Amino acid sequence: MIRCIRLWTGEDQNSHFQEGWIDLGSGVRGDLMSGTMPVTSVSFQETVPGGTFAWHTAPARQFVITLSGTLDFQTRSNQHFILRPGTVLLAEDTAGGGHSWKLVDSDPWRRIYVVLAHGAHVPFKASEVNS
Repeated sequence: MIRCIRLWTGEDQNSHFQEGWIDLGSGVRGDLMSGTMPVTSVSFQETVPGGTFAWHTAPARQFVITLSGTLDFQTRSNQHFILRPGTVLLAEDTAGGGHSWKLVDSDPWRRIYVVLAHGAHVPFKASEVNS
């Protein structure tokens, strides 16, 4: 199971999050895998330890895949979630009040941005309860 946090803009124009996972089916050699998803670009970024980013929205519907660093994300309604290495963030809050983040450990935040093509289906499955 690949842990995923979905971040989206609600009808109230605020960012909200939902914890879950990327749904995987049967693959080759007994592996589990998702279907392919069309993307428009892939890029890499690194932020030094102690980095923060004030209120903003996602520039595009995208996956943010954390390689190193632990972050505290916050929404304007004071919801928090922790993003750790290996967790996929599905950022869909491209409008509204946005979110902020800060690094909370001594590692740099190394990540991969995967911008999804318009209309790309993401097999996100929500957990029953946010933790």
